[in-house]
Amino acid sequence: MSNIKPKNIDYYMSLDYTVVINKVHEESLSYYYGKIAELDGCHTTADSVEELIKDLEEVKRDYIEIKLEFGDPIPEPNEMPSGKIVLRMPKTLHWRLAGEAKQEGVSLNQYMIYKLSQSISND
Repeated sequence: MSNIKPKNIDYYMSLDYTVVINKVHEESLSYYYGKIAELDGCHTTADSVEELIKDLEEVKRDYIEIKLEFGDPIPEPNEMPSGKIVLRMPKTLHWRLAGEAKQEGVSLNQYMIYKLSQSISND
């Protein structure tokens, strides 16, 4: 007997989707906005976080039921990457980065992470 779950409403509802909640202040109005990050268009608002989470589960269920009814693809939560990559680069770039890391007194790995994070934060 197989342990593979059928991809039905129960399957999708059991997945660990990313819930994003923001408190919104507009003029004299305050409320909470929530969305399921992986399910484009799956969002709602409410006056409290508790109400928002309850409503968001209903919206998620409706969203998935409609997708299943029409045979549309349903995104699943992405697993976090391991944080490890194999990177090939020109020998001259490797040499330059290794030299700069040595001057800074850090490992090549730490230096490359530093340089990548600088590049991303400058975007």
